[in-house]
Amino acid sequence: MLLSVWPGSLQSYEEILATARHAEATGWDGVWFADHFMADGDLDEAPFQEAWTTLSALAALVPRVRLGTLVVGNTYRHPAVLAKMAASVDRISGGRFVLGLGASWQENEHRAYGIPFYTLSDRLARLEEACRVIQELFQEDRTTFHGRFYRLENAPLSPKPIQEPLPLMIGGGGEKVTLRIAARYADEWNTRANLETMVHKMGVLDGHCHDIGRDPGSIRRSTMALIGVADDEATEARMRETAPFSPLLTGSSERIHDQVKAYADAGIDELIIPDFNLGTGNEKREALDQILACAGPAARPVAC
Repeated sequence: MLLSVWPGSLQSYEEILATARHAEATGWDGVWFADHFMADGDLDEAPFQEAWTTLSALAALVPRVRLGTLVVGNTYRHPAVLAKMAASVDRISGGRFVLGLGASWQENEHRAYGIPFYTLSDRLARLEEACRVIQELFQEDRTTFHGRFYRLENAPLSPKPIQEPLPLMIGGGGEKVTLRIAARYADEWNTRANLETMVHKMGVLDGHCHDIGRDPGSIRRSTMALIGVADDEATEARMRETAPFSPLLTGSSERIHDQVKAYADAGIDELIIPDFNLGTGNEKREALDQILACAGPAARPVAC
């Protein structure tokens, strides 16, 4: 199982770059970044880093780890523009980019920036059509597409991504529609849920794959969880009370090891760990090292 870091967008670019460089140097597998323009809730006026410009810089300056969007809001850009952007970042990175794509959910930024939010069913329909557009642009020399939402006429995409195919990750856990879209189009699938729910949703995804005759094993599965190493019950309780995100894996190093191993044993291919609760600077880097020391052997038992 891969272990990756998710730097929060509320940090400065300098802090995000330092985190990504530390992750690259110490053995983490990937760095993911959220595609939003502003925070949700009480922090909606705080400085917030933009995903694609940040990832382009990381692609040039951080040489080894996988890089990806977690995940792009499909409503924000025309899928042909998005495909062009993804191909360019893949080339800048030397073939390390993953295009994570979802239907969009954060209503406040749609309202603030005048982006139509649509109904959930319309957003999902647009997501499915966008997947078709993006895949055709990656695969064909020229694409003509007449859909319900998007229309292309003899459209080129050149240069193509280095990766063939550039991985498309579908984000979201909706069992009737989103997982069906993932079964048909995704190379990878991601949602945020506790382990029990992940196992259930992976079973639903497998069912959709069987319905269309696709091998479920051809889709990588990933999720995210905060991790907080706690040496005593009081520290653990405080971490649970102040966690900015769920799920939270906490406890002693041994308990963290066992919890991460449970994810790997369940068939999850990548665990993405936000840095939202890890502080900044040296404090964060030391926390990442501590997490990797106890989670790494659980995620990669063959190598230990």
